[in-house]
Amino acid sequence: MHSNWGEGRRKLPLHRLKFLYMGNRLRSIGFVFAMLGLVPGRSYAQGYAQSPGQSLPADTLSIGLDSAESMFVRQNLQLLAQRYNVSAQEALILQARLWPNPNLAFSTALYNPQTHEVLPFGSDGEISAQLSQLVYLAGKRNKQILIAKANTKLAEYQLFDLLRTLKYTLRTDFYNIYYLRASAAVYDEEIQALQKVVTAFNEQQGKGYIAPSEVVRVKAQLYSLQSEYNDLVNQINDTESELKLILQVKAATYVVPVPDTVMVSALDPGKYGLTALVDSAFNNRTDLQIARENTEISKLQYNYQKSLAVPDLTLSLAYDQQGSYVNNFSSIGAAIDLPFLNHNQGNIRSARTMIAFNDATQKSTEATVQENVYRALQKAYANQKLYRDIDPAFLTQFDTLSRAVLQNYERRNIGLLEFLDFYDAYKTNTLQLNNIAFNRVSAFEDLNYYTGTNLY
Repeated sequence: MHSNWGEGRRKLPLHRLKFLYMGNRLRSIGFVFAMLGLVPGRSYAQGYAQSPGQSLPADTLSIGLDSAESMFVRQNLQLLAQRYNVSAQEALILQARLWPNPNLAFSTALYNPQTHEVLPFGSDGEISAQLSQLVYLAGKRNKQILIAKANTKLAEYQLFDLLRTLKYTLRTDFYNIYYLRASAAVYDEEIQALQKVVTAFNEQQGKGYIAPSEVVRVKAQLYSLQSEYNDLVNQINDTESELKLILQVKAATYVVPVPDTVMVSALDPGKYGLTALVDSAFNNRTDLQIARENTEISKLQYNYQKSLAVPDLTLSLAYDQQGSYVNNFSSIGAAIDLPFLNHNQGNIRSARTMIAFNDATQKSTEATVQENVYRALQKAYANQKLYRDIDPAFLTQFDTLSRAVLQNYERRNIGLLEFLDFYDAYKTNTLQLNNIAFNRVSAFEDLNYYTGTNLY
């Protein structure tokens, strides 16, 4: 037995090569934990290094969160479009302040059948003219100005709400890409290691040194990892695409997030109490401000519709050369509609109903704000506890166990299935740690979003 085992080892140099690659693979475990911030003195950025043989496109954009936000505010086309909308609403304030133009009417005789003159003037002609001016009553002009100002304020709140939403998407995508790429690095390393094992097995195939079942098992594991890796890469690319649209960078650019590890490590949900967070939300949530402004606009519209029940007055001055009871007749006059049939009843009732509608919507939004903040804080505490409960000593224990598993497999004390199951557990555990770290950061981004303030 001993002789056969030694002979097997002499005839399988690639088997030793496989262990070398696996040993290198195990030493990379520290990289993953350093990325998660579980090893003192190491930064999240270290987890971002590309695995051997993997290269980024030439036009890579490595960017921090503050720089990304500045670029977003300068370049995002949705924000630019909404700014134009605010300017358009401001122009309507100017329009609402304008008075109606006066009206001038002039007429003269086209043909005098007695003198056979065309366009006769003088004593043989007839000229009449009238100058009229519409005068708004019941304060309609001032009410239109107030509505225009309220609509401008609403457009500004809509701009800020769009800014808040896009900023939340940017920050969430920023951290999501960071942790997804860290998970992808684990897949990439394991796939490369298994590909080398498969290559070694293929070279020894048919010589009787490797059981066919082991070859099939390793290939099955490799294909499974490649499929999972492909799904993960697609998820990264989808998130990258969304982030690039927000930043308005070229499609060929590959954005590499570089987070502030000191800030991320210092995040603490206990920094602000629930009452302070709810107060911040009630003062700063733009969707709540939009709901309040819609209620105010509906009240202004109701007052305006009531003023429309009062007819407007038309004042006029007139002159008639020979068409009245005396020559060179001059007159002053006034005209007003008689509101006997239509005094705007339907529009007034509709405006009154819209007040109740927008008031109910505002109360619903206020209740939603409170629940959003409470749930976001609850989630932040839960994710913070889970993150803090991870034992930093786990790295050392796992590293020691990894070496022991490798040595036992090399000595054939454990089988291939046990060996692969261990690495599958390692992969699963690493992905879970990445997910825990991302969920923690995402919970704080939820708090920022639901309070309408950059508290964290």
